[in-house]
Amino acid sequence: MTEPLTIKGVGASPGLVVGRAFAIDRARVDCSMRRLPDDPAAVPQEKDRLLKAFAASRERLRRILDTLEPSSEQASILETHLLMLKDPMFMGEALQLIEKERINAEWAVNRLVQRFKGVFSGIKDEYLRERSSDIEFVGEHVLRSLAGRGEDMEPGGREIPPGSVIVARDLSPADATTLLRRSEVKGIVTDLGAKTSHVAIIARAIGLPCIVGAQGASDTVRTGDLVVLDGEAGDITVNPAKEFLENFQIRLRRLQTAEAAAHALRKLPAVSLDGKRVRLMGNLDDSFQLPLVTSSGAEGVGLFRTEILFLDRKTLPDEEEHFSIYSRAVKALGGKPVTFRTLDLGADKMPGGLSGTPLARIEPNPALGLRGVRYCLRHRDIFLKQLKAILRTAVLGPVEILLPMITEISEIRETRACIEEAADALRREGKDFRSDVPLGAMIETPGAVWSADRLARECDFFSVGTNDLIQYALALDRQNAEVAYLYSPFHLAVLRGLRFTIDAAHQAGIPVSMCGEMAGDPLCTFLLLGLGMDTLSMVFSQIPKVKRVLRAASAAEAREFADRVLETGDVRECERFVREEMRRRFEGLF
Repeated sequence: MTEPLTIKGVGASPGLVVGRAFAIDRARVDCSMRRLPDDPAAVPQEKDRLLKAFAASRERLRRILDTLEPSSEQASILETHLLMLKDPMFMGEALQLIEKERINAEWAVNRLVQRFKGVFSGIKDEYLRERSSDIEFVGEHVLRSLAGRGEDMEPGGREIPPGSVIVARDLSPADATTLLRRSEVKGIVTDLGAKTSHVAIIARAIGLPCIVGAQGASDTVRTGDLVVLDGEAGDITVNPAKEFLENFQIRLRRLQTAEAAAHALRKLPAVSLDGKRVRLMGNLDDSFQLPLVTSSGAEGVGLFRTEILFLDRKTLPDEEEHFSIYSRAVKALGGKPVTFRTLDLGADKMPGGLSGTPLARIEPNPALGLRGVRYCLRHRDIFLKQLKAILRTAVLGPVEILLPMITEISEIRETRACIEEAADALRREGKDFRSDVPLGAMIETPGAVWSADRLARECDFFSVGTNDLIQYALALDRQNAEVAYLYSPFHLAVLRGLRFTIDAAHQAGIPVSMCGEMAGDPLCTFLLLGLGMDTLSMVFSQIPKVKRVLRAASAAEAREFADRVLETGDVRECERFVREEMRRRFEGLF
């Protein structure tokens, strides 16, 4: 019998699963360099090969797209890849390389892919850095077509048994979609990738346990091995011992019972036992996960990240592109509110394709530089296009505007002036719009926290971004593994800041929401209820779990609990206390 083995990866989509491994061998296409012969027909023939390969790749993606819901996560990602395959500049550069250097099409494509990957590799933001995989996947589509292997998923002609756990070095969005359509896959493990890679995004969108960044897994795990995945912790156990498997099955049954109970509540309101109402909203991370709004029981979109419009392109989006995306979302939600966060892109979040635009500026310390509302107010032409589109969208349904990286009152006032300017322009153009759109500030810096009582007089609502707030409050880079152990929502500075912010908002008569990871952590739900949070916005899959805690809680007891939590000093002591109390109060949930 094979000895048990544990592999550590990055938990990208939560869930527990046990199943037989199915290893996908995606052998790389040979793209070594060949010099073309001196024959005058050689270059035209090679260019024709490349054009046909692009056409075949586009056709393959179109066929896959025809099988998907238009608004699904997979469709949105594959549409982006299709646009890249249509990009005349990308094709043109490859054709020029063939002509100028008389090289084969495979090497020309490989050269371009490596150059673009080099541009992305220097970006500090994890999400944008992971978008380098897009150009690599697009290049691979073309290389497969050049090799006549466009449809080859490399399973060796074998059927993938239902209930398999896919193990691969990496999976492109197209390959992941094809595999998931082909059989009832239970989970995914890849050697490469991060939480923001496309396979992780797709897995989260459909609720499939997924672990990425499990280095060496595809070399170690063989088809037929029994594997146990913990998609939250990122743990993979291969050929586990009998005792481990028995304990896992007990844990799995408990989780399935809890998830079934949570799912049954999805259409019920999030109301505490003593009548405190909390709105539960969803975050749109990468594109239109709009079907998940209904299936998860979300009451709307509490954070629409508009940066998606600026990715994987060479030119800035115009007003009509903004309006097309925003209006599509609002119409699809049928009267449920949408909060659009204005552009939070710049400095380290610079997409490589926009190198010829104002977004190309690189800063020595981007996390503390010209980003968020600071950038928008510096580049008002970009900002006004976005504001005009949001004001036009407001005619179609309830929307809000959320400003990132607010630190002072003047930024709110300047933005209101920009909104008036956008309204004046729309009025002159004869376009329908609404100018009374609620304006909110993201509270994600210590400066915003400790001036919250004054900012609240200028805003219609607050939204706390805990991911950045914890980073800035504790002076640590949340992407730096060396200091990851310090990153905690239970630090006294964070908790005191939350209480001050919420109290300031309520004293000014405005609501306050939270849209960071803390909002979707059921361990924090009772505490946030006690602190007085009005709205929580999170990854859609977490909504039923958070709702189950809220419906089993007393707001009065939660306030007493929050007071006790704030009396603890040490962050580890605080976290221990919260965990123990949550297990005691909500038996069976933790």
